[in-house]
Amino acid sequence: MNTHTAQQLLTDNFAPWVLDLNLRVVEVTPAHALLRLPWDARLARDGGGMSGQAMMAAADTATVIAVSAARGAYGPMTTVQQSTSFQRPVIDTDVLVDARVTKLGKRMAFAEITLTAEGADEPAARASTVYALLG
Repeated sequence: MNTHTAQQLLTDNFAPWVLDLNLRVVEVTPAHALLRLPWDARLARDGGGMSGQAMMAAADTATVIAVSAARGAYGPMTTVQQSTSFQRPVIDTDVLVDARVTKLGKRMAFAEITLTAEGADEPAARASTVYALLG
């Protein structure tokens, strides 16, 4: 899978409101995907920081791309669990969403996601996800 096919996977398989986040695939390798969540004031919450909901949706979406890369192609899957810890606000900058598959089984996939404000040294959030593989 390359960045073009991963971007097309995103366009073809996600709900319109997820596409409204304008996520861009920056890099994809087997079991890894790096996406960019562009800053948009519409995604800000009180205080001007990017909303946790937008960041969690980006983490979830990046995981689908990473799991698809690990499987060699997209297949039906669903989120079973997602846990996110927010560590610092993201204000007025893009977020890089780095999803890495840590275990790929026949029916389940596990991933760790790091969300970092562009140019920052420390993550803004970390997430872990579990997916059920349906097909």
